[in-house]
Amino acid sequence: MFKKLLASAIIISGMIIHAQAQTTKVVIRARAKDAKFIGTPIGGAYVIVRDDLTGEILAKGLTTGASGNTDVILKNPILRGKTITDSATAKFVATVNITEPTFADIEVIAPVNRRNGTVKATTQVWLIPGKDILGEGIVLEIPGFILDVLSPTTHQFIKLDTIKNGELKFKASLTLECGCPISKGGVWNSDDITVNAIVKREGVKTGEIPLQLTSQNNIFEGTLPVKQKGDYELDVYAYNPKTGNTGVDRINFVVQ
Repeated sequence: MFKKLLASAIIISGMIIHAQAQTTKVVIRARAKDAKFIGTPIGGAYVIVRDDLTGEILAKGLTTGASGNTDVILKNPILRGKTITDSATAKFVATVNITEPTFADIEVIAPVNRRNGTVKATTQVWLIPGKDILGEGIVLEIPGFILDVLSPTTHQFIKLDTIKNGELKFKASLTLECGCPISKGGVWNSDDITVNAIVKREGVKTGEIPLQLTSQNNIFEGTLPVKQKGDYELDVYAYNPKTGNTGVDRINFVVQ
């Protein structure tokens, strides 16, 4: 009899605990520093929500949606309580089931498909059962640039006698973390950004060369004097002193 009562009590207790679990929704967004939100056009941000105490993953997924309205986000004054997002703005809605207040770690890896510019940002928050965090939600800032050296290509072999006048043209692509364009005099003005290449030959620094924006948005070009054969490395970097955004890409090639 006692065993039956004990079993019944355990079952009832389990049912009560299960009944107390409540679905809680949390809107999570990733926003590029000095720019817009990271969503579908750039591949999204990967979001992981964990129980801080146990490490259990409570929710995970990609932000989806548009990068947002440039005027609202960057050009118009923002007043307290005024939202800068709308229903189309990129987000991930985490749905967690919790029975009690849970201290959670929120990790964002963005932009997840552009590994050369990927940055990890984290924050923590108390999640309360049944108390959704919606609207603007939790916004994590992603600093930096996405910078890709376009030419020369990785480990490219170049004949010295094919380099016209001993000047090798090299190019790089540069955007904000949201994929927002960099242009002459634009919202993200190329004049505000230093783009240089640190040149190494046989592992020894030989100089630093500036790159200039071409007629095409995002594309920067420089000229490298090449007089000798050897193993070369270009460390191309971008730096905006106004925002602190930075980006780097490295390329190695061989002049024969």
